[in-house]
Amino acid sequence: MSDKGKYYITTAIAYASGKPHIGNTYEIVLADCIARFKRQEGYEVYFQTGTDEHGQKIEQKSAAAGVTPKEFVDGSANEIKRIWDLMNTSYDHFIRTTDRYHEEQVQKIFKKLYDQGDIYKGSYEGMYCTPCESFWTSAQLVDGKCPDCGREVAPASEEAYFFKMSKYADALIDHIESHPEFIQPVARKNEMMNNFLKPGLQDLCVSRTSFTWGIPVTFDEKHVVYVWLDALTNYITGIGYDADGDHGQLYRDYWPADLHLIGKDIIRFHTIYWPIFLMALGEPLPKQVFGHPWLLVGDGKMSKSKGNTIYADTLVDMFGVDAVRYFMVHEMPFDNDGVFTWDTFVERYNSDLANTLGNLVKRTISMSNQYFGGTITDTGAKEDIDDDLYATVLAVKDRASKLMETLHVADCLTEIWTIFKRCNKYIDETEPWVLAKDEAKKDRLSVVLYNLLDCICIGAVLLKSFLPGTSEKILSQLNTKEPAFDDCDKRGAFSSGTKVTEDPETLFERRKMADVMKTVDELYPPKKKD
Repeated sequence: MSDKGKYYITTAIAYASGKPHIGNTYEIVLADCIARFKRQEGYEVYFQTGTDEHGQKIEQKSAAAGVTPKEFVDGSANEIKRIWDLMNTSYDHFIRTTDRYHEEQVQKIFKKLYDQGDIYKGSYEGMYCTPCESFWTSAQLVDGKCPDCGREVAPASEEAYFFKMSKYADALIDHIESHPEFIQPVARKNEMMNNFLKPGLQDLCVSRTSFTWGIPVTFDEKHVVYVWLDALTNYITGIGYDADGDHGQLYRDYWPADLHLIGKDIIRFHTIYWPIFLMALGEPLPKQVFGHPWLLVGDGKMSKSKGNTIYADTLVDMFGVDAVRYFMVHEMPFDNDGVFTWDTFVERYNSDLANTLGNLVKRTISMSNQYFGGTITDTGAKEDIDDDLYATVLAVKDRASKLMETLHVADCLTEIWTIFKRCNKYIDETEPWVLAKDEAKKDRLSVVLYNLLDCICIGAVLLKSFLPGTSEKILSQLNTKEPAFDDCDKRGAFSSGTKVTEDPETLFERRKMADVMKTVDELYPPKKKD
């Protein structure tokens, strides 16, 4: 494996107001697939995630729960981390915005920006949305409600510090226009340019006085630092940024970030506010911000108020970790929203996982045991159909890498699946059970099974970033030395003469829709009509 250098990837930090649903969980799984794939390709990856723990909403929720804000976010952060760990995500650092080192740097950043004239004191009057922690002018409201979430807003007036956004707007426009890869997908870039930057930026409120659960402004302690200047800076504080210039080694090695992976609903904060803060600090901008689509339930966005919230651990209990990872990644196109329905989940599970992959592996290993006592050798009895099989399989690695390079992760997973589909077709073409009846065809049968095991081995290595547990199980059952990622475009991944496991495990048990829906009805009882 070649050393391709450093790669820094982050997710948005999850707001510690409650348990993350599968739409929130999708982001950490997507980031994990990218991080793992980059590691396989030879990059030295640093993968950061974490929790955003300050703000008025947390203060209100903790009061309602009868606990302190810190007790509340401790519980929420532990639950978020539990879900991230349950999903087998390989993050290197989990930052919390209540971490002391982060709070100290945010205070130093605020003071630095104030001292250099980028932050000034004023007062704010407008309409405020507590769930989004956003101020709006009356003109920005949609039907009198928050344009982001559609909920009620309330008039708010208070003394505040403001950041001079317009000072850096032209420089940001120039950067976006000269770096077309900076905001992806392109539709998000056009939205930011046309709706926010070109009409002119308003100065941004960066402190609050109407609540206390936040990082105090050191020189004016009735103010706390407002959410975005606190939360966004995690991407640099978490790797050792220091406002005085005494940066840690991680920061020197890994900044600027290669990829900020975020939900499309917070693209404005990451492609306008964040780069402008960095410009003011004199630091390089991240190389790319990708605003991924949403995972919807049925025909709408998940929300507790709608009663359509589905949690990752519920699905894991029913189907297993890798089945949930597969569905989340496979069903999310590059720039359009994905949709979760129970029918689609079960259909994908049975068709792609239980049948195309699981049945292929078990069937091939079972035939290897039945016909050769489990020891399969490449006898050299090749035919043209073998070349046709390998032509498909050996082309997948490079195609997968190209798709991952442009963050077409769902398409990459589909590409990897062509290996398993082609192997199934190869079984139908070669009919090993017919070859087994003719002693003269024994060498040919051995090659057919060898080719299948070889291609399955390659597929398992390429699958490792997406379904790590399943990949490990397949390679364990093949009982062969795991080939290097760089060798997945060559024959010979499976060592000739290897004895496969005697008792192949069923990777994914088929599910009956009726049984699944019985469990669903117990978990989500239909609401009674008034």
